[in-house]
Amino acid sequence: MHVEPFDRPGRFWRGNLHTHSDRSDGALPPEEVTRRYREAGYDFLAVTDHFRAAYGFRQTDTRGLRTPSFTTILGAELHAPRTEFSSEWHIIAVGLPLGFPPPGPGETGPELARRARAAGAFIGMAHPAASLLTSADARSLDAAHAVEVYNALAAREDRGDSWHLCDVLLAQGHRLTAYAADDAHFQPHDPPACAAWVRVRAETLDPAALLAALKAGHYYASTGPELHDIQLHDGMITVRCSPAAKVLLTGGAPGARVVRGSGLTECSLPLEGFTTGSAYCRITVEDSSGARAWSNPIRLA
Repeated sequence: MHVEPFDRPGRFWRGNLHTHSDRSDGALPPEEVTRRYREAGYDFLAVTDHFRAAYGFRQTDTRGLRTPSFTTILGAELHAPRTEFSSEWHIIAVGLPLGFPPPGPGETGPELARRARAAGAFIGMAHPAASLLTSADARSLDAAHAVEVYNALAAREDRGDSWHLCDVLLAQGHRLTAYAADDAHFQPHDPPACAAWVRVRAETLDPAALLAALKAGHYYASTGPELHDIQLHDGMITVRCSPAAKVLLTGGAPGARVVRGSGLTECSLPLEGFTTGSAYCRITVEDSSGARAWSNPIRLA
């Protein structure tokens, strides 16, 4: 049995879901940000400028930057008070319609996220590790579709990886997917952009089709490797990928199964130990340079 989205019609489109321009605290205008991603081989981009009073609660309209071979999805990074260790939430809303009303007096982050989801947005928990988001914080954000499990900008602070929080939530039964993103600002001391992305499976490069696929979890995340196929069969999981040095199977229990090799492009691992309890697993592929790709959580029951 093929695991979604590898059995879906269409193809994979490469995109970034968390990006900033000079309409908020980024260094470059939206036109230049879009050009850089397009020329780096991306198929789509969401410019998610900060939706704050300091920037006039303005969304960045990128519709005029779309071409036949490259598209944009409208979005924003939403903020409201507060989490346990931070004065404000950081919430990614991809597909947020223009004209979305600003936060109301006393509106909390979870309330704001629910309103954005009701308006049609894909909701992500932005850089949980960098924000010191707790499990209690994350559980309260019940409108979230996904966790930002890798943030390339936060990696400079050694807080780029948020898989621990995602795994805890999944093991507790929360239905979430997992994406990687740049959080690019293009400031002088920032790490290079185009370092983390999603590959979304859809039949067309249409913003509505991409958004629907994101909400359905029809994507995987990467900082380099490609996932070609994942199949479940006879108590095993088989992975096909671009040349890798390591393939890991992890899930709702401590420990992992690992296959190592040189130029590894296909392997099978036993699912024993992952089919009880929270009954999910996930695949990580790591190449010889240390770049990784991650499947979305795979439900086994």
